[in-house]
Amino acid sequence: MRADRVVALGAAVAAFAVLAGCGGGTGGAGATVSARDLPGVGTVLVDQDGRTLYFADQETGGRIVCLAECVSAWVPLTVATGTIPTGGAEVTGSLAVVSRPDGGNQVTYDGRPLYTFAADGGAGRAAGNGVRDKFGGTDLVWHAAAAAGSGSAAPGGGDNGFGY
Repeated sequence: MRADRVVALGAAVAAFAVLAGCGGGTGGAGATVSARDLPGVGTVLVDQDGRTLYFADQETGGRIVCLAECVSAWVPLTVATGTIPTGGAEVTGSLAVVSRPDGGNQVTYDGRPLYTFAADGGAGRAAGNGVRDKFGGTDLVWHAAAAAGSGSAAPGGGDNGFGY
């Protein structure tokens, strides 16, 4: 095969991969973040596996304070370098990426870094909503991220007794 055909074929494959991965940002299986209605909580953001996404009040403007042992309970939603996160049709806020001080590219929603909560144990749960905890001397208050803008879902039940 001639070199110019290899280059053209490579460019076509790359363009297809980019278009297929974008998903148009309108939801469906390809969206990085979508929305789900959880009884008692409301419509919240979820990752591709349906796990509730959370943010901490203390992390704004790209500032990350959940580091070290914190990430064993609150798992950052990350994407590969160069990946632009996409949102389902019901995700009305702005998705972006911030570089974590401990490595990785974390997805943000209206400037707030997003996490899943390990104690949720899977999709359709929001045990982390309203949890207060402390890591590395920083008090954190966590909220399930509401799908409509940068607010939080209905308040949760306090610290829930998680002993980490």
